[in-house]
Amino acid sequence: MVALGAWASTPAPVELGDTLTKKKKGEERNVMLNASDANKPREIQIGLPSEDVNVYENGLPAVYSSSVHKLAAHWRSDASLGEVGLMTPSESAILTGNVAYSVNSFSNLGQKDFRGVLNYKTNHFGWQNFDLNVSGGIGDKWLYTASMYQNFDPGSFDPQFTDYSDRTQLYHAGLTRLFDKGKLTLKYKFSKSQALGSMVNAAPFIYVGDGSVKELAGFKLGTSSYAPAGGTFTYMDILDGKMKTGRFGDFTGNKAHELALLYDYRFADGTEWSLHAKYMNAPEANYVDFGGSTISRATAADNLLLENGSAYEGLVEGRRTWLHFGKVQNALLTTELKKQMGNHGVRLGLNEWFYHLDYHSSSFQWTATATETPEILTRTDGTESSKYRGFNELSPEYTKGYENKLALYFTDNWQVTPKFRLLYGGRLEYYRMSADQIPYARYAGFHIGDTHTYTDSEGNTQTVTIEPHRVVKDKLNYAATVQATYNLTRQFGLTADATVATRFPKISDYAGTGPTEAQYKRVSIPLLRGGVFFKNNWIDVTSMITYISKTNNIDQQNVTKPGTTQSKTTLLIYNIQTLGWTTSAEIDPFKGFHLHALFTYQKPTYDNYFIKSPFEGVPDLNANGNIVKEIPQILAEIDPSYQITPDLRLWLSFRYFGKTYANLTDALYFKGRWETFGGVNWTVNKHLTLGASVVNFLNQKGASGTINGTELLGKEEAAKYNNYTMSGNYLRPFTFELSASIKF
Repeated sequence: MVALGAWASTPAPVELGDTLTKKKKGEERNVMLNASDANKPREIQIGLPSEDVNVYENGLPAVYSSSVHKLAAHWRSDASLGEVGLMTPSESAILTGNVAYSVNSFSNLGQKDFRGVLNYKTNHFGWQNFDLNVSGGIGDKWLYTASMYQNFDPGSFDPQFTDYSDRTQLYHAGLTRLFDKGKLTLKYKFSKSQALGSMVNAAPFIYVGDGSVKELAGFKLGTSSYAPAGGTFTYMDILDGKMKTGRFGDFTGNKAHELALLYDYRFADGTEWSLHAKYMNAPEANYVDFGGSTISRATAADNLLLENGSAYEGLVEGRRTWLHFGKVQNALLTTELKKQMGNHGVRLGLNEWFYHLDYHSSSFQWTATATETPEILTRTDGTESSKYRGFNELSPEYTKGYENKLALYFTDNWQVTPKFRLLYGGRLEYYRMSADQIPYARYAGFHIGDTHTYTDSEGNTQTVTIEPHRVVKDKLNYAATVQATYNLTRQFGLTADATVATRFPKISDYAGTGPTEAQYKRVSIPLLRGGVFFKNNWIDVTSMITYISKTNNIDQQNVTKPGTTQSKTTLLIYNIQTLGWTTSAEIDPFKGFHLHALFTYQKPTYDNYFIKSPFEGVPDLNANGNIVKEIPQILAEIDPSYQITPDLRLWLSFRYFGKTYANLTDALYFKGRWETFGGVNWTVNKHLTLGASVVNFLNQKGASGTINGTELLGKEEAAKYNNYTMSGNYLRPFTFELSASIKF
């Protein structure tokens, strides 16, 4: 999810595009401190559900879309990078077409003298991380760089069917030719990754009823495994309907090759020209999702059998699995001209981004014990028995095709007077999508080539053959921004900006049933901000009121009949709007001490959100006016650091997330929680730096996200779930980490 106003400090002279050439103070702050996932940037909230984690490398998307080819499978903040910064939502809207805080990273291309760095990290769970870069010069005209990243992460518990929760390898090699007024770089990257992801990020707990949770007897949140012990499972391939077998953990392979060309040139009149292009081919982009439903207590009458054939009595949960198979290719090019002309800093750019996707998924359901390392149960009715059921009933997906973005953008940073600065820009994008989709409701046994008979909404019997249909769209997207800053005094001033970006549904939106022609509507995201700033030699503070909304948001939602494991998939198109207030400060009260502080209050609400209940006896859901689930209304950050000596630095990071609703009806919620990080860094000498840090040093055992199986639970029924066993996501457990960095 991406908090409403300025996340890091929003200093008065925020210049659009500066982060493409350098970091701005504070804006890259702690972006890799993620209390949900140690291996990717955190999602910075702007009051809207996040579409993606937006990361760019050398001005190009690190992965074009993380919907299939996951970001963490191909990019890490490692030693291959020279800089990591952050683009504001306004910057991102013009340069990329997406309104979101975006991480912007740049490769270390080398320098004429030899340099090397080896970073090592470990923790008390056995994590081993090695990160090496060497770079230097060859003669006067050539530079080289080479990097290797190796991650061996067993996680905080043993899932039993694999040795590592994350095993990722990245290799980089680059060669640069220097010219009198420019440079040309050829860079190769190879990635190979297997990560369990959502297979292991859920757990059972007791929902107390006041927003807090308690641990289930025999289950420790964060250190007990809720992944099944392993063995083989059975699924139906959506492509041909054939029954196949596999093992958990064997469907998470990712592999990609990338070749990049980076050219930068400076003309005699000061005009800067850059052309950055890359081709990436990922023949494997696979992952596995686990989901849950209602937890109940089984008796012998339920006919659920353990592996040894005995009847099981105890807590059980209906579990779901989605196997995702993808092949991804993209060819991306961005070229820019920049020039300072008097009081105008002008930028003109072009994106040509091509993305090809060949993707499908298969789903199945199973019932397991709600215990540590659950056992998958066999369901029997006396004549037939099975462990797996509901093949492809819940949102199996399929799409094959491409999308292409050809965009022209410009910005002008105009210093109108010494006190008044005006920045404006625009983006016009030609968007073409050609994709195969399967526009039929899913059912048990769904697959391509199947003949299915159903009754339509008018009571007529229809027979169809399940097959892909081609959808082709040619559309124009646009974005625009205006930002104004006026200094009333040398220290105090006013700032305001307005940004709007639009797009049409993406190829990934057609992986499910997809929007119909009548539902295919422009998505619009307007962002308005205004406030004041004050800056002197020890404090830099900005306070802003922000409004942001999003129309025609597309979501595919699995909903469960309350108190059961019955689930259906429904396509939703709705609006969201958020009004909020954010104050951010950078404070240096005395030598060696620095404090970053942020406070946000926001109220994100649904509009035009309606679910026609697919279950008899369960009322329809009208969520209009409800607070958006998973997005807190209050956010705070406190980041103090102290340079004890020139070589010794102590730092802390406290993040507060206020009351957060855990289902669509706002019936269930989680109380506010703190996410905490801290550490010490010691520069032993110019060659060696040591560090120690702690994740979740308050050892909070809270849950986050949504609660499985409660999507349609009404407020009048919420009290029934006090002290009820449920399942959902949890925070990373207390983790002690050590690091060492050797420069040579």
